Amino acid sequence: MAGVEYLKEIEKARRDLRALISNKKCAPIMLRLAWHDAGTYDARTKTGGPNGSIRNEEEYKHAANNGLKIAVDLCEEVKIKHPKVTYADLYQLAGVVAVEVTGGPTIDFVPGRKDSNESPNEGRLPDAKQGPSHLRDVFYRMGLADKDIVALSGGHTLGKAHPERSGFDEKPWTKDPLKFDNSYFVELLKGDSEGLLKLPTDKALVDDPKFRKYVELYAKDEEDFFKDYAESHKKLSELGFTPPPSSSLKSKNVALLAQSVVGVAVAATVVVLSYFYECNRKF
Repeated sequence: MAGVEYLKEIEKARRDLRALISNKKCAPIMLRLAWHDAGTYDARTKTGGPNGSIRNEEEYKHAANNGLKIAVDLCEEVKIKHPKVTYADLYQLAGVVAVEVTGGPTIDFVPGRKDSNESPNEGRLPDAKQGPSHLRDVFYRMGLADKDIVALSGGHTLGKAHPERSGFDEKPWTKDPLKFDNSYFVELLKGDSEGLLKLPTDKALVDDPKFRKYVELYAKDEEDFFKDYAESHKKLSELGFTPPPSSSLKSKNVALLAQSVVGVAVAATVVVLSYFYECNRKF
């Protein structure tokens, strides 16, 4: 259970992550870090998932994680300042902040994840060269559904491909790769756009009828996309993690408690001033 002191430390780390991500303009790689740490989860064996294991050399050297050592090192700057915060929480918080500072939805974050020193075998993350059946195999293994697959794919509104990491041309998915919006889906429905990235897994979302209905919905309505993305991101960030029932309430209650204290103080001041006012009137 995350205590009040730990929740306060999380909020401090959140502020430092917000400043770091804004200054370094590193939201895309921070989001990728969070996804890749969580995306190894296997619902059948209850292994992998958002447990901070991507910091292990064995894991960040997996082919699918090329370049993520950069994000691991950036997060270490925050970890040094907040040593009590687990890597598992820190990486998922970095993903949440990356979405928020680039204009995306607010994602409910509940801390309390534990770190693991054990990394899963390579091959659990999506292969961008594959099609619909591969996407379903990977995400269904995590315990996620078609809507989650499409909504989370919308996170590609951030960032671009790096040839040295992915082997794909250095192109962004959207015209503004540092703005979180629904333009990924808008561009998908346009077909091939000169200068923009379209991976086989991107095209799969349009070619598969069950995926396409969500692509069309999100291209038309950004609010629907934001709502579903926030829900799917939260699911991904909590795979294999059971949030303590009181943790989310505590995080809200810390702020509410502060407001209550201020409210009581103001009320007391009003009573005292009223008393002196009445006394002055009588005497």
